Amino acid sequence: MKKAVGISKIIFGAVLVLSMFICVQPQMALADPPQDVKLAYDLNSQTLTVTITHKSSFPGFHYIKSVEIKKNGIVVSTNTYDKQSDSATFSNTYKIAADKGDSLEATVSCSLSGNKSATLDVGK
Repeated sequence: MKKAVGISKIIFGAVLVLSMFICVQPQMALADPPQDVKLAYDLNSQTLTVTITHKSSFPGFHYIKSVEIKKNGIVVSTNTYDKQSDSATFSNTYKIAADKGDSLEATVSCSLSGNKSATLDVGK
């Protein structure tokens, strides 16, 4: 009888420790950072297209929270969102004035965890 009580306490303690770990680190179980970011720029229309790959089973809860765009190292646009499309890969377009030789960088941030950046030299 004493042996069964001792084993029950050990099992209870192990379950308690595991539960505490899961509660402290919930993002590890629920979140994937953006997998890929691709940039394309159209000089004629002065439009930057940002193509993002970010899988999410719950796009209203786990989504791309923001897209920050820098031109030559200076932030020119910050765009925030509260959901993403159901598709794992999607594109957004932004009006950004740029000339040949300018460097554009987009940093995409997940609502739960992680971010990813891509850089494009205009006209190359």
